[in-house]
Amino acid sequence: MKLFSTRKPRSYRRVSIYTDESRDRLQKLVDDVKREQGEAPAHDEPYNPDKFRGTFINYTPRAKKHKESESKLGWPLAILIIFGLLVMWRFLLTGLR
Repeated sequence: MKLFSTRKPRSYRRVSIYTDESRDRLQKLVDDVKREQGEAPAHDEPYNPDKFRGTFINYTPRAKKHKESESKLGWPLAILIIFGLLVMWRFLLTGLR
């Protein structure tokens, strides 16, 4: 019963039509020669995530503004204000005995 069966979607095939393999091989050969002669730095550096740390904030003004305006006394100050209001409320309810 093909009436109730669903078709399998076609798989995606990426065909690169704008590449030139000979140009890529030639560029690789030129890079190798420059690296051997010491003109170009070697690209064998290991991945270092600390190199990119904090770069996202530099390019987003909203995140940058939020980080700059962040208060260091947020939670302790809020707890102190709540405690002070509770003490004042207790004295107002019971009277100053």
